[in-house]
Amino acid sequence: MSSKNLSADNLAQAKAVLLEPFGLDEAVLMRVMGDIFTHQVDYSDMYFQFTKNEGWSLEDGMVKSGSFSIDKGVGVRAVSGDKTAFSYSDEISLTALRDAASAVRSIGRQGAGKAALLPSGVTALDTRSLYLPEDPFQTLSAREKVALLEKVEKLAKTADSRIVQVMAGLAGEYDVVLVLRSDGKIAADIRPLVRLSVTVIAEENGRREIGSSGGGGRFGYGYFSDETVRQYVDQAVHSAITMLRAGPAPAGSMTVVLGSGWPGVLLHEAVGHGLEGDFNRKGSSAFSGLLGQKVAADNITVIDDGTVPNRRGSLNMDDEGNQTQRNVLIEKGVLKGYLQDSLNARLMKMPVTGNGRRQSYAHLPIPRMTNTFMLGGDKEPAEIIASVKNGLYAVNFGGGQVDITSGKFVFSASEAYLIENGKITSPVKGATLIGNGPDVLKRVSMVGNDLKLDAGIGVCGKEGQSVPVGVGMPTIRLDGVTVGGTAG
Repeated sequence: MSSKNLSADNLAQAKAVLLEPFGLDEAVLMRVMGDIFTHQVDYSDMYFQFTKNEGWSLEDGMVKSGSFSIDKGVGVRAVSGDKTAFSYSDEISLTALRDAASAVRSIGRQGAGKAALLPSGVTALDTRSLYLPEDPFQTLSAREKVALLEKVEKLAKTADSRIVQVMAGLAGEYDVVLVLRSDGKIAADIRPLVRLSVTVIAEENGRREIGSSGGGGRFGYGYFSDETVRQYVDQAVHSAITMLRAGPAPAGSMTVVLGSGWPGVLLHEAVGHGLEGDFNRKGSSAFSGLLGQKVAADNITVIDDGTVPNRRGSLNMDDEGNQTQRNVLIEKGVLKGYLQDSLNARLMKMPVTGNGRRQSYAHLPIPRMTNTFMLGGDKEPAEIIASVKNGLYAVNFGGGQVDITSGKFVFSASEAYLIENGKITSPVKGATLIGNGPDVLKRVSMVGNDLKLDAGIGVCGKEGQSVPVGVGMPTIRLDGVTVGGTAG
């Protein structure tokens, strides 16, 4: 099916779910929009959403918890200058919309409004076709979902006798959204999302260690084939067993090699957030005012791409109805652009980049990342490792903290190894990377040719909102990074 046909089908289905059951259509919505524009406002939109969520978790051989929820509602926004008024309701009705319109129009001055500028009709926006609009809930029965989790436990327990506990989780989401804007544009998207998580605990000689893995994307549950499930389990088991023999991590300034894939979370946190438009408009980012300037080594190009098919962070459209894009943020070390929603793009006089995202109809859209990664270079990963006499090889990360204004970060490595005389040797525990986002970009001396995106597990938090994202990175070498360790 072509992108245009799928876009039209998504819009028709969204109307059938979000408008028609409540006696609403485009003409009614535009009349309500006209009520907002009886005051002097610059822009307004309505965001309708229907969402289903489910979660299953297994521990000690049995399903310990399960959840299922359905939610629907509408958020109405009006913008005047740099001011925003927002109202939302978990009831979709003409009364609720009129109440919301009355509330948000108060942001503008009364009288001599701009109602005449509203278009007389509505035009459908084309959106992308990055994933199928399937309902994951219908792709496996309840019994099959439980069997999938039981398979995870069996594989983990039989993989190694030192695995003493297995926890598995399965989550699914089906999201139908529709956006109507005061420029007369209407767009819709139907978004599936699934995730399988695996956590194991290994024990030997009284020592216990944890390993975790998982993944997913914008698919049905059929994505979790036997091969994929085994891969997740093997990764979790390997991590836990490896850490059983981990020694204390060294501390000090040293060469650090980051593995490909999930270590891109450091790029997401330490650099990506600092490139979001709202922080830069307010001058609160370490990257504010640096467009066109050198901010990284020559071998670094950073991309945010919401158009990668089926990826967790991808969207056919952002939550303002704009098509997602492949945005070059840093090119060969030079800062090229910021991630923008419509509000910040207008105020900064920059193009909209398709990065206006919100957690739900009850939240305002703000500039957010989608899939953020560094492009690969020309070095073989083995060549990068061999170039290091003594250092640290970090292949997996846990939690971290970042200060957007200063760019300072602290990240904990959940799986790391010593590099000695150009070879990966002993695993170490308790390593933390300490640094500054803009500074660390200038410390990249080698970039591998093995770019990999994460398996589909990322969740990004900002201003109390959580959205699914993707991260990625090739193997890279960082020189002179501060490592906080546990070695005395």
